[in-house]
Parts: sequence; C-alpha cells; structure tokens
Amino acid sequence: MKFTYSWLKKYLDTTASVNEVSDTLTKIGIEVEEIINPADALKDFIIADVKTVTNHPNSDHLHILSVWTGKETLQVVCGAPNVYAGMKSVLAQVGVLIPKFNERIEKGVIRGVESQGMMCAEDELCIGNDHTGIIDLKTDLPAGTPFTDYLKPDIIWEVEVTPNRPDCYGVEGIARDLAATGIGMFKPAEKKEVVGSFDSPVTVSTQTNDCPCFTLRYIRGVKNGESPDWLKKELSAVGLRPISVLVDITNYFNIGQCRPLHVFDADKIQGNLTVRGAKDGEKIVCLDEKEYTLSDGMVVVADEKAPQSIAGVMGGSASGVDENTTNVLLESAYFEPISVAKTGRILNCDSDSRVRFERGVDPLDTIAGNHRATQMILDLCGGEASHIVVAGQEPQRRQTITFDWSWPKKMTGMDIPKEESIRILKALGFDVNGDEVVVPSWRWNDVSMKADLVEEIARIYGYETLPESPMRADGITTSILLPNQKREIAVRRALANAGLNQAITWSFMDSKLAKLFGSHNIRIQNPIASDLDELRPSLVPNLLSAVGRNNGRAMPNVRLFEVGPQFFGVNPNEQEIVACAVRSGQTNNRHWVNPPRAVDAFDAKADALTVLAAADVPMGGLQILRNAPDWYHPGRSGALCLGRNVLGYFGEIHPLVLKAFGIKEPVVACEVFLDKLPPAKAKNKIKLLTMSNLMPLSRDFAFVMDKTVDAANLMNAIKGLDKELISDVRIFDVYEGDKLPDGKKSIALEVVIQPKEKTLTDRDIELLSDRIIAVAGKVAGATLRA
Repeated sequence: MKFTYSWLKKYLDTTASVNEVSDTLTKIGIEVEEIINPADALKDFIIADVKTVTNHPNSDHLHILSVWTGKETLQVVCGAPNVYAGMKSVLAQVGVLIPKFNERIEKGVIRGVESQGMMCAEDELCIGNDHTGIIDLKTDLPAGTPFTDYLKPDIIWEVEVTPNRPDCYGVEGIARDLAATGIGMFKPAEKKEVVGSFDSPVTVSTQTNDCPCFTLRYIRGVKNGESPDWLKKELSAVGLRPISVLVDITNYFNIGQCRPLHVFDADKIQGNLTVRGAKDGEKIVCLDEKEYTLSDGMVVVADEKAPQSIAGVMGGSASGVDENTTNVLLESAYFEPISVAKTGRILNCDSDSRVRFERGVDPLDTIAGNHRATQMILDLCGGEASHIVVAGQEPQRRQTITFDWSWPKKMTGMDIPKEESIRILKALGFDVNGDEVVVPSWRWNDVSMKADLVEEIARIYGYETLPESPMRADGITTSILLPNQKREIAVRRALANAGLNQAITWSFMDSKLAKLFGSHNIRIQNPIASDLDELRPSLVPNLLSAVGRNNGRAMPNVRLFEVGPQFFGVNPNEQEIVACAVRSGQTNNRHWVNPPRAVDAFDAKADALTVLAAADVPMGGLQILRNAPDWYHPGRSGALCLGRNVLGYFGEIHPLVLKAFGIKEPVVACEVFLDKLPPAKAKNKIKLLTMSNLMPLSRDFAFVMDKTVDAANLMNAIKGLDKELISDVRIFDVYEGDKLPDGKKSIALEVVIQPKEKTLTDRDIELLSDRIIAVAGKVAGATLRA
C-alpha cells in the first residue's frame, strides 16, 4: 500500500521527520518497503518561458521554440499541440535524465533543425498520466526556478500490511497506530450526518446473508468533471490514475479510510436495486472492460434487468459514470469477507475494493461512510442528496475480553505499567472499563483473546524493550530421537557414503503404473494431477521415473535412493518405511585404471547389505532366497530373509517394467523394509578386540554342484562349521562351460583359517578340510572338482 506524507497528516498531527515515521512504522509491525522522494528524480528540471513558437519547415506538426532559461535562450524542437508563446513549462536541458525513459537528453538534430533540450509532459516526469501535451504551468515563478519549488513533491511510503490488519489498508488506520506510539496526535475522520432533502426514487433490498447492510443515496444535479488538483495529486502519488471527480472520490475514501464505495449512474439503472445471489451463467462486463461469467454462490447488485456490479469486487461498465452523468446512486455496503474472497478468486478479478473487503472492513462504518462520501460529492460536484436508504443493518457483535493486567509481564517479560497499557489500548480505539476491554469494530477480525491484547500493548510499547537474558547451557535439553528415527538417519548416511544421491518423490503415482508393483488400489479422491491418483505401493516406480527423466537429459549413469513410506491401506498403520536404491548405466565413468562395467544385481545386493549393516542387523543367519516380486527379473534377483521374515528385495528390474517407463538400459534396485528389521542390540558395552599372535592360512576348494544350488547356502554352511577356526569364506571363481556336465557349475572358494591357541599341524588342517568337503556334499550336493 502507498500513501503520502500530506495524506498521513490529514489524520495525524505530527512534526516527525520522514526517518522517524519510517522507523516507527517498522517497530509497530508495518513494514516499510520503500520511501520514495520524487524530488530526487526531478531536481535537474527547471521552469522555462516559451518566448516564440514557429512552425518547423520540414514537418506539419513540429514547432521550433525559443525558450528562456533565466540565463540563456535555447532552441527546442517540440511536437506538443498545446504549445504557445508566453506559456511557462518544464524544460529538460542537455544531460538531464528523463524518469520515464531512464535516458539522458542529448543535443540533436530533428528533421534538419537543432534541438537543445526537451519540453516535458506529465507522464515523462512520472508525476501523472497525461501525455496530450506539455505541462502548462500557471505560476509567477521566474524562469530558471527548479521545478520542484513549484511542484513541492510529497514523500511517498510503500508499506507491507499483514492480512490481519485491514484497518491499516487505510491511511487513517496507519495514523491511529502511529499516534498510539506518541509520535503525533490522531485526527479521526469527521462523523457528520448528511440530512437528505427528498426521498430516493430508487430503493434497495438485500436477499443474501453475505450482505448484512447496504446503504444507498440518490444525489441529483451533480457535475462530473475533472477533480481538483489536490485530489488528483494525492491519487497520482500513490499510483492511481485520476478519472473523474466522482470516481476519484470513491478511490480517495478507499485508500484514505479503508471504506470501499461505488457510484452508479442513476439514469442507467432500471427500477430498484437488489443485492442477491448470482444466477448461474449470468454475465457482466465490468469497469476493467472484461466480461465475467457468474456462478451460483456469488453475490451481485442488480437492477430489475441485469447485474450492475459484482458485490465487493468491481462495478459494471453499463451503469458506470461518465462526463454526462448528472444523477448518481452512492453505494456504501458491508459484504462478508469470505464471499468476496471466493468470488474474486474464482473470477480472477482483482481490485482495491476486493483487497479490503476480503480482509474485513469496519462493519460499523457503513452508514457513516455513506454520509462522509455524500458530503464530499456535494462539496466538489454540487447537487442535492436524498434521504439515505438502508437495507439490513450493521452487524452488532460486541466483543468484550476480560483482561488481567499482569499478563503483559507474564507473556513477554516486559515490565509495562498498567497505566501505560491502558493508554495504549485506548489510543488504538479499545474501550477499557476496569478489567474489561471492548474491541473496536475495525479490529473484530483480528483481536479475540487476551494474547491479542498483549501483542497490541507490546508492539506499541516497543519490542526493543524486551529484557535480555543469557541462555543457560545446563538448561538446554538434547534432542531425543526414537530408535527408528536414528536408524533412518544412519541408513541415509550409509547410502550417501556408497555414492548414491538422495531423492524425495511424491507419495503418490499413476494408478496405471501402480498395477506393475502390486497395486493396493488406494485411489486419491482429489489428486493434484491425473497421473498422480494413487498412493504408491512401492518406492521403486517413482525412482524409476526419475531415472527415465535423467536418461532423457543425457544422464545415463544414475544412482538414487529414497527413505520414505509405501502404502498398503488407508489407515495410519497401513504403511511402512522403506529404504530403496536404484542404479542404472555404468558403475563409473570411463577410466584407464578402473574400466567401467554395467551395473548388475550384485550392486543392488551390496546396497541392500549396506542398509542392513547401517541398521545394525545381525548378518549371521541372513538367507538369500529367489522369491523376489514380479517387478524384478526372475533369474537376477533375490530376497533377504531372517527365518520367515523378509527384510528386503534386490535385483535387476524386469525388462517389461522398464519398457513401461520408457527406459532402454538395465536398472537394478533394492528395497529394505526398515519397519521389519529386528531391533538393534544395545551397545552399552564394547566387545574387546582379540588379536591372534598366530599367522592365518588359507585353503582353496573347487566344488562342482547343480546350477540351481545357491552358493550362499554353501558359504554359510562352511562358516558355521567351526567359528573358532574359520574366519572367512570368499568366492574367487565361478565356471560354467563345456568341461562340466550339463546343469553343473564350479564354485571356487577361499577358506581363511585363523588359529588362536596353537599352530595347526598338517593333520589338523587335513581333518578340517575333510569336514569342509563333507558339509559341502551334505548341504549343496557338491563334490570336489577333479
């Protein structure tokens, strides 16, 4: 919102400087966004006398002027139609910056004639919107006088008003707040009743609860011409284009006193007015020259033929006033904020009136506002006013708060005397009777409880007086994380350390794609997009979509993970937290030392094991089975299990699934269900690390077994054979070829043996080897390869 210093002084008797006003506004919660001093941009412009005017020899509309600057005579080429010899106007000499164009005047030649400056129009100086001709000054100031001495430009503030303070969308409300700080004396708008001299020939009725009160005044014999200079100057300064005196008066009250008004040309109204709900499909062309189609639930002001305005938003052009208007209907009404907000939002129609109505104007100022505007119309336009017509009544909802005067100290720590608290509230318009505080009508939408009153007292008293108290370190409590929260953090860090990037995707997805991932058909009733209409049954599909988007941008090597919920029902407990990781493309970029390879199921398995290790899951009894779900490749995937508990899946994504996502390269993924993991063991004691003084040794075994046998089962059996001696079992070769029978494979294992008490003899090693061969045959049907 913008306002000028002169406008502020209409409601505030003060001698405070611009900086004092600005600092005070910020302190009381009205943020100053900009302070504009038009004199800064106009300081180089001077008043000049036009001595002679001759026609340009090479143009039928240009003129050659001889202009006296007070020091010298300059030749200026000018195309303004209103120029004449003897006039005073504003001159920009060579080198002066023109505000509108942000360019400096240069000496030039226009159609063969030299020009040494420019005579200026209002819009070129950004002091008005008129470009019909150059400024014609009616003044006795001599040539050479700075134009600012004539204009006396006003300081302009642009402030940010919070939505809960509709009263401060009027200059009067801002002045009231400033006066409460002691920076000046508040001068409220005069409340004077205008007694009409005849009955209005047009009446009004209201048929909707969204308009509790509507007032109307018929004023006949008005003259709608140009506004006086002071009114045009005030409106132009805050960015409003003066239109006509009747329209300018409504804008003046809108900005000055937060009182939206509207004037109808009474001769264009047919019959009486009715405030009613709009009929679905009704249309109206408004003052912005746009046609709006109305719908049920909107409110209009209509005559007996058609809607003439959208209530609280904008008037219609059909009944708008113009230079021929002689009889007007003045409207001052109160419309419910929610109704105006909904209508304006649906129609995408903005106006200064809508801004104020939807935040809540003063409901008890409806009738008084009509009287004040009527008086100004009579003063500036002449005419004769009717008796006021009132439909409905102003809302009467007296709000009283019982207040404990010790509350400001208790809630803020500020030691504010009771007398000062009472003074502040009274200055803000509150009525204080003992411990009862009556909220003024212009604050009904904002103040409703004790804490609101404390806020009013504290902000006016000054937040800078808040007592400072050092924070005690022993009083700071450490954050408490639940075990599952700590586990999620550990998993995220582990996956990030493994080279994956964290992604956060939607918790919903396309129901068509969800069918590929065991859809539970959990549809969203009001989806934000048609392809995001179902809660995700798995984290894999959204990460696959991210892989596809990256591939489409020439990023083939993608490594992503997400830790979040997947859903199998609509109830709060029908979801589980999952850690999911996907990889595509190559393991790394091309390098001469470490050549890349395509990612495979073992990379996904490694990611899954990384998650389990970070979650402190015991690995001793971990089993790998072949029962991964259908979205994985059946021969290149597996499930991680502890007994019957499935902890997760890993493997290569099925080619048909990748095709549905438009992905042409293989992708591997893993899913670990964090809610299904066994609880981490307490780490109250650190296990003592024991180191053997004896050297470890290793023995290699090559076993032949069926291709269907899982090597992991063989490795786990050998590890469990003697946990004291066997420290590790590693696969170092796998062979399938024509040297083996059909359906067979060869697995070469390295068994690391770590003696602890004594050096093993050849006999000890031979016996252990025999046991390894025996358990391999028993568990996997394996035989030593010849």
